[in-house]
Amino acid sequence: MKLIWEKMKKNLLSVLLAIGSMGVFAQEDNTNQLQQNTAQRLLNSNQGLTIGGYGEVHFNQPVSSDTYNNGTLDVHRVVMLFGYNFNERTQFVTELEFEHVSEVYVEQAFIQYKINNSINFRGGLMLIPMGIVNEYHEPNTFNGVERPLIDKYIAPSTWREIGAGFTGTVLPASLRYQAYVVNGFNGYDGSGKFGGKNGLRKGRQKGAESYISSPNFTGKVEYFGIRGLNIGVSGYFGDSQSTMYDGISKSDKEAVAAADSSVISMAMVGIDGRYTYGGLQLRGQYYYSALSNTEQYNEFTGSDLGSALMGYYLEAGYNIFKHLDNVKTDLVPFVRYEKYNTHQKVEDNILQNDAYKKTAITTGLTWKMTQNAVLKADMQFVKSAADDEYSKIFNAGFGIMF
Repeated sequence: MKLIWEKMKKNLLSVLLAIGSMGVFAQEDNTNQLQQNTAQRLLNSNQGLTIGGYGEVHFNQPVSSDTYNNGTLDVHRVVMLFGYNFNERTQFVTELEFEHVSEVYVEQAFIQYKINNSINFRGGLMLIPMGIVNEYHEPNTFNGVERPLIDKYIAPSTWREIGAGFTGTVLPASLRYQAYVVNGFNGYDGSGKFGGKNGLRKGRQKGAESYISSPNFTGKVEYFGIRGLNIGVSGYFGDSQSTMYDGISKSDKEAVAAADSSVISMAMVGIDGRYTYGGLQLRGQYYYSALSNTEQYNEFTGSDLGSALMGYYLEAGYNIFKHLDNVKTDLVPFVRYEKYNTHQKVEDNILQNDAYKKTAITTGLTWKMTQNAVLKADMQFVKSAADDEYSKIFNAGFGIMF
């Protein structure tokens, strides 16, 4: 871990200072501000059967002064959640997602048992607790039509795997924690799944006939003891999975060495912060992933995976209706500055590709007709280090949560 810290401390320190400054004005009020997603709301219900859901419809239009471009219209996702309380201690939650009308996924399916007020056992298909959006991705919980890019290419939301562990809230300390053992990414099943363009994204197993060759660990701690402020620290550690280990003899050194070449080790660390003060809304997020054995992996698979991935964003918005007594809706203009690089570091056997080092600026409006129904529009500018100018895309859409 010492080496990993040395690699990331420079970027981590600057983002920590930016996120930490979110709480400067909030030190006088210690009201708890624990935030909840749809699944957490169902778990807190006292009813037997509970139902929730969310959905969003998007319009995306590339903008160019030189070419005509078709826009796309998409029912991006419609999601139904069902929770059931067997008794005061035992609960079940599942989330069924329909994407792009034709694709069906199970996004969550876990059972939870309350041991005491601060400790719950949880097992099944669960969201990996990295960052903000992977757990809080309902459309009314973030600005912008599309999710931040670092939550696609660095921590690949929606990221979920099968495992078991413990979660709970320590109210006297204003802390929420999660700690799970889970199956890892599918790094090799006849072909390599990781690369510079998409990072680790194509390795998600999603609970669909997942296999495991070695267990991984993930955890997160959130602090919410200052009014308006929520700060999280998260981590994910372990090895990618490989089908090459299945059935080989432990004494077959050549076969074991080949299987070892199809695996990478990873240590991903994230910090995030959310802060509201009056109409002001600030949030920030940072990820750093240190990967080892990438030189052997790239030689074996013919890929171009980097040995480190990094991404962060800082965002500011202001609810201009906040102080209007007769207006019950929110109107939030916002701007988000984002940088990520899936070739933050590379080994000697591949060249660092500037096309994977990107900057994105997203600015737009979020209108919450109610807290759980939202209209959005934004303009996004994206440029890689290899590009001369920003590409532009206009996005609009609506979303709901209940």
